Amino acid sequence: MIPNSHDDYMNLCLELASKSPPKPSNYRVGAVLVAEATNTILSTGYTLELPGNTHAEQCALSKYAEQHGIPEERVGEALMGDLSTVIYTSMEPCIERLSGNLPCIDRIIRTREVNHNGGIRKVYTGVKEPDTFVQKNEGKAKLEAAGIEVTHVSGFEQRTLEVATAGHEKEETPQLKG
Repeated sequence: MIPNSHDDYMNLCLELASKSPPKPSNYRVGAVLVAEATNTILSTGYTLELPGNTHAEQCALSKYAEQHGIPEERVGEALMGDLSTVIYTSMEPCIERLSGNLPCIDRIIRTREVNHNGGIRKVYTGVKEPDTFVQKNEGKAKLEAAGIEVTHVSGFEQRTLEVATAGHEKEETPQLKG
């Protein structure tokens, strides 16, 4: 089945995220890189798909760069022209990496540095990143300041958080006193 709507792509992101091993120290996220003009999937990724402490967006970009024989740092060169490239990600891309790796927000912005008419133009997200690991994620504002549109695809919040937090310790529901 070829995804045909924002909902289809978000469902694919969640399917990918489910492949990520549940761990208490990260979110399980899926990402799909798409040439929106032709509705073509360019690459996909999910948390920890590639070696190291890799995030979904990082994996999708790295795999696309590899397809074109260039390092991930230069993936924007392969996203030139009028592809109208967008990325769907089940959770808002990270703005800070506690591991010291380059945040996904910066990886996305970097795709536009070679040519402002190329690179990723839009980011579609299923849910804002919770404050569990990084407080006050201002990623949306940073993307928009770089000329990248950010759109929330509603209706996926609960399912996204269920998939993303598998492996996290669940807090007990407080008992009501009567």
